[in-house]
Amino acid sequence: MVTNDASASTPAPSLAGILELARTQRLSFTDLFQFAEGRSAAGQRLQAAEVYKVWIAFNESHPFLHLVYFNYSVTLRQLDDVAGSIHALRACLKLDPRFGPAHINLGRALEDSGIATQAILQWRSFVELTAESTPDRLTHRLLALQHIGRVMENAGLLEDAETSLWQAIELRPDKTEAGQHWSALRQRQCKWPTLISSDHVSTRQLLDAMSPLTLACFSDDPLFQLAKAYRYNKSFVGRPDTSGFTRKTPKQKTGTGQRLRVGYVSSDLRDHAVGFALREVLELHDKRSVEIYAYYCGDPVQGDATQARMKAVVDCWRDIGALSDVDAARQIADDDIDILVDVNGYTKHARTKIFAYRPAPVVVNFCGYPGSMASPFHHYIIADEHIIPPENEIYYSEKVLRIACNQPLDRKRVIAEKPSRAEAGLPDGVFVYACFNGMQKITQETFAHWMKILSETPGSVLWLLTGGDDVDKRLRQLAENAGVAPERLIFAPKAPNAKHLARIAVADLFLDTFPYGAHSTAGDALTMGLPVLTFPGKSFAARFCHSIVAAAGVPELICSDPEDYIERAIGFANNPRSLRDIRESLQAKRETSALRDIPALALRLEELFWQMQAECERGETPVPDLSNLDIYYDIGVDLVQDNIAFSDDRAYRKAYRDKLVEWHDYAPVPHDSRLWTQEAAVSTPHAAGKN
Repeated sequence: MVTNDASASTPAPSLAGILELARTQRLSFTDLFQFAEGRSAAGQRLQAAEVYKVWIAFNESHPFLHLVYFNYSVTLRQLDDVAGSIHALRACLKLDPRFGPAHINLGRALEDSGIATQAILQWRSFVELTAESTPDRLTHRLLALQHIGRVMENAGLLEDAETSLWQAIELRPDKTEAGQHWSALRQRQCKWPTLISSDHVSTRQLLDAMSPLTLACFSDDPLFQLAKAYRYNKSFVGRPDTSGFTRKTPKQKTGTGQRLRVGYVSSDLRDHAVGFALREVLELHDKRSVEIYAYYCGDPVQGDATQARMKAVVDCWRDIGALSDVDAARQIADDDIDILVDVNGYTKHARTKIFAYRPAPVVVNFCGYPGSMASPFHHYIIADEHIIPPENEIYYSEKVLRIACNQPLDRKRVIAEKPSRAEAGLPDGVFVYACFNGMQKITQETFAHWMKILSETPGSVLWLLTGGDDVDKRLRQLAENAGVAPERLIFAPKAPNAKHLARIAVADLFLDTFPYGAHSTAGDALTMGLPVLTFPGKSFAARFCHSIVAAAGVPELICSDPEDYIERAIGFANNPRSLRDIRESLQAKRETSALRDIPALALRLEELFWQMQAECERGETPVPDLSNLDIYYDIGVDLVQDNIAFSDDRAYRKAYRDKLVEWHDYAPVPHDSRLWTQEAAVSTPHAAGKN
């Protein structure tokens, strides 16, 4: 066929022709990249690698050879040739020792090869090289410091990780990733105060970087937590392009006899506290009413007992960990899920962006995260009357629906034989206070409460889960500083779950933490007959434990405030008989308590799912209330820096209202459904008459 069309495309050059041009140094740097990247994009990476290799062999004096080596290394990595990629990156760095991307990628390749020490040394070499840097190199210096911190944290080298992350924070305090990990690390190490500013980093910047989960351990401020979740969602999820994703409409199922299709999404559907909590619930779901899909987005696990039980009872199990967010959402949409349950929230390995595509008509926040998601796409939160009483619904963007107790548990868990106190590493004949919460939940104020309790009960000891040698040593030193003999703090080593459950029973009284109280650990303790002493705050995490204690049928263990908590803890040690009475009551109510009525819990969840479905079919799915949350955030930042550990509801709300008046005096604040209602604004003297 002959054509005079000048726009007709010319044949693409053959591989042989391109290789010949490379050998004879007639293939330009630009044409090389264009050809190689085109082949890679077409899935022909072997051809791209061959062209890079030949060009490198015959163009050793080219001024941009280091860039070619770098692209070559990327292509080799895509071909799973890690060793070849490492060789190419080292060649690149010989030509340009300050080329940041090569340092970053080489460290990652070494880390992925199982030699994290060399990865850290590689990144450190770049950090040292770039003490005086251009803005471009500062970016890569920041990445290197963050990678060092991450790998050291994973290796348990918390002090070193903290140091590297602080260097990253001071380099770019406006970047939140390093600060997010840094504050969490300090909590895990019981370093108080948690936030320490410097000439280069303000407390506001450290608070801005803090994650919602870390904030829940830091402050009992549910409005600030709601606003933090809102800002975190905007940053972490943003506004993904959903233009090619059709919004799901509800199927008409109410009254038809069709089953409701419910999907649970979580990275923790395995041997994990959340997995332990949910596995019997999944077994008890009524398959005549609901069809259960499980979407696992965590790391692959082998021989996991919890997953085996779940897979045996759900209607469909899907591993979506390797799928992109949009592909995972498309899979869920293709499965025609009616009610989609987010069992992660803002926790590790969360895939929150999946829900932003709205792959199901209804999205629910339940079981995995202690707080509001403050997102535009989470419609409901499932809690109970103790965690979210009606007057506290203003702290949540979702519509609140309630079950009897928000802590599911598995009544089939394997429990080893109860050890003696000596076998558990405890002295005989003493009163044993215990707390098996994670170290990140122990605040300076909680520890001070414990030291006062120990000071008033000379024959007692405090039994904690180990935080590692450095953390254990720090807490013993802090105890000594408080006038308590350091040997009275006893640290339990990590143990298999069955053995850990068994040893819980040898303690006398579990002391809860504040503001982030015990969740599954409280359920474990009460299951084993160990009384749990707690007092509620205002936020979800600060009210969860008292909900569990109430569900176990022993409300006499719920204190009114920190002073009451300290007084009762001392009283139980001085009058052990009163505690024995509670233990007997706990044992007598064990099998009839709401805490262990898992069949009723599963049934109630199904009732709520059908309620959500009916509301959706009627066009009544709730719209999340996100009004004024940027203002509440700025107010919360100011108030949280006052470092008030505990306050009553009246004082707390007054503090926010006073700040809202100040804001409104400066510029009118639109009415909302929380603390700045129209009635509240009118009744506030300074706000009266404002437009």
